[in-house]
Amino acid sequence: MTMRLFSIVATLLVVASLTVVQAQTRTPVVNNREHNQRARIRQGVASGELNQREAARLQGREAGLTAQRRVARADGVVTNQERRDLLKTENRDSRAIYHQKHDAQVR
Repeated sequence: MTMRLFSIVATLLVVASLTVVQAQTRTPVVNNREHNQRARIRQGVASGELNQREAARLQGREAGLTAQRRVARADGVVTNQERRDLLKTENRDSRAIYHQKHDAQVR
């Protein structure tokens, strides 16, 4: 009985610690914005606002954001500074998408 109780408590502690670690590495705001920005790029190509070269460059920036997010999550904790850096990169990329979609280039 004691051994069974010990194993249940140990299992609960492991599950609780994994939940805490996962919560510290989650970046749902970054994930959502990244998804939205990729959709904006696809929409820009479909509408003709972006040419293939512009889209490729913007997609490369999004890939850089993904890599930056992976680095931030690698140690198991996304710090407030890392979150600020990710948001700063997202803002910069969002402005780049806007400017490329609204420039006066003829497609």
